[in-house]
Parts: sequence; structure tokens; C-alpha cells
Amino acid sequence: MIPILAKLSKRFLSIKPSSFRRFLYDKIDFSAQIIGIVGGRGSGKTTLMHQYAKSSKYKPSQILYISCDHPSILNENIYEIADDFYTHGGKLLLLDEIHKVKDFPSHLKAIYDFTDLQVIFSGSSAMSIRHELADLSRRALVYDLPILSFREFLALKNIVHLKSYSLEEILHSHEDIVVEIISEIKPLEYFSDYLEYGAYPFFKEGINSYSERLLEVVHTTIDSDLASIFSINYEKLDALKKVLYMLCSTTPYEVNKSKLSNGVGISWSTLAKYLEYMQKGSLLHIVRGSKGHKTLHTPNKILLNNPNLFSVLCAKADIGAIRESFIVSQLLPSHQVHYHHQGDFLVDERYTIEVGGRSKDIKQIKGLKEAYLAIDDIESGYDNTMPLWLFGFLY
Repeated sequence: MIPILAKLSKRFLSIKPSSFRRFLYDKIDFSAQIIGIVGGRGSGKTTLMHQYAKSSKYKPSQILYISCDHPSILNENIYEIADDFYTHGGKLLLLDEIHKVKDFPSHLKAIYDFTDLQVIFSGSSAMSIRHELADLSRRALVYDLPILSFREFLALKNIVHLKSYSLEEILHSHEDIVVEIISEIKPLEYFSDYLEYGAYPFFKEGINSYSERLLEVVHTTIDSDLASIFSINYEKLDALKKVLYMLCSTTPYEVNKSKLSNGVGISWSTLAKYLEYMQKGSLLHIVRGSKGHKTLHTPNKILLNNPNLFSVLCAKADIGAIRESFIVSQLLPSHQVHYHHQGDFLVDERYTIEVGGRSKDIKQIKGLKEAYLAIDDIESGYDNTMPLWLFGFLY
């Protein structure tokens, strides 16, 4: 065992666990031998692994935590470390930021084949993890960890602890649900805070430094994660950042391919590839047409991954883009979201949802079946009009 690894692992395990658990914790089958947690930087993957380690049946001496982006791991063989740990009585191996390990699937397969270690790993959402783990597909369970929901934000701030609701419940029973929620809190009092700094758990480390931390997440995701995973040339990385800055202040209408290409200074074919990378890196959402839409393979809308990104990427953000970024970020963990030519989004090939402010009326979606308005800055709604903030209770 490399001494520094044992030392860092003991330090990691000595930390008091957070009492707040992300919604995903209760969905993970911890009886599996290999478990993966993938998501954007800062979403809470390390905290989730730490919470499991602290609540598990294993003694600290039977647990090894390795941060795979630590300098001590450079040029080391993860399987050999795992095998040595197992030989000396190890039971639980935690591999953080596993995408930093070259050819990590082969190491995981060897650990599975030749040891009885339980392995929990975290990695960037940019990894094609399920494809890369094809040989372990029936043995490894991989879970996606999105940003905090509005409901989780309220719980993490210890304002109120409320349950989540299904999309069907929100669409069909929103008036009753809102009564339950507003008997506990005034959601609009906190919703603007969530839009500004509530998407990542590290807001607990200081709201004043939140913007700097989030900007660092953006730069590290591009300069380190995406650059290494997709072998992007260093001189091209600025193009990815420029796309983010352009989208920040742009009204989320249909994508203008030539405007984006000219603004960034690269061809659309290259830019489309970069957009896919940034979506995988939890920086963007690309919304395309549904199966019956003629532009299935062309992005109709490109939105920043979550509303917090707007405040750190541009001085004057477009409010319409913020609203749409919010609702898409809350829907995507459990639902399909496509572009709709009449409303804003088609969800699960069934529900049409139009997003807007107080002045938005039913005119745009009139005549459509199962069509709804998600309206910002209202506490409660009626019929098929509901408050935008309520979609923050989906998970």
C-alpha cells in the first residue's frame, strides 16, 4: 500500500458525514459489487460515497478511498493497489473521479474478477460509462446524479423538508399540492435564491464565494475533464467557453446554426460535436425534436445546464432562457424532453409545456391536448396553469 494513499483515506473517513442526503442515495442498490455514480462536478458525488462509507458495516481499516486525480496516483496501477488492499483484508474501495485513470474499465473488470471487493466509483458525466463498461454491464450499476432540485435546496438550507411529487401529480393535482407546500413555506421567497446559487451543494461552503467556485467548475470541466476524455486540442477549448457566453444572453428560440458558428469561429460540424461534449459534461442541455419531428438530429434549442450558470457567465442574462433552463434541468433526470413547435417542450411524447412570465396566456397552446403553462413569479395556479417553481419538487 502506498503510504500517502492510506493517510489520505484515513483523513477522508475521519470527516463527520453530512446529515443531508441527496435523493439518489435512497435509490441506490448498495448490495451490488460495483456501483458507479456519474454527474457534473460539484453535484455531490464524493459526499454520497462518504455517507455510504460512514454508514456501512465496514471498519475504517477495511475501507480505502482514492482520489484518482491526486498526484500520488499518477502512473500507478489501480488494480495492483486494489489487489494489495484486498490481500490485507480490504472490503470497500472508493474510487473518486475514476475518469482520470487510463483504461479504467479494464481495472474495474480485473478487480471484479479477482477480488471480492465492493467498489463504488464516481466519474464525470461526460464519460460514455455504460458503453465503456460493456463487459460489466450486468454486474455494475451506474446512477446519474443531477444538480440539486429546488426541493433539495430547501432541505439542505434546513428551511423545510418536503416530499417530492411525480410529474403526473404536479400536472393534474397542482392546486392541491401547492396548498400543502405553502402551508409550510412561501416558495417565492426562496426561488430566486435557488435560481442564483441553489443548484450545487457547495453553496453551503459560502454564498459569497459561490460564483468563483461555480466558475471554477466550468473551467475545470472544460480544461480538464472534456479536454482529456475527448482529446480536445488546447487551442480549441476557448471555443467551448465562448459558446457558453453566447448562450447565456440569448433568447432560447430555435438554434441559428450560422450565427453560432460565426460567433465562435468554427464550422457547424465541429461546433455540433463540441455541443455534444458540453452536454455530456453537464454544461448544456440540447433539446431536439421528437421522433416524428423532421429535425430529429438537429438541435432546436440549446440551454445552459442550470440557471446558476447564467449569473457567472454573463452580466445580463435572458430571463426566458433562465426559466427554460430551470424546467428542463428538473425534468430531465426522469423524463424525456423534446422541442415542440407550438409549445416550448414536449415531455415523454405526451405533455406539451409552455414556459413564461405572468403575462403568458393560453393562446400559444390553445387546441392542444394535455398542454400546460408553467408560469414564473406566481405562487399558485388554476386549471392547466401552474407555478414554475413547483417543477422543482420532481425529485
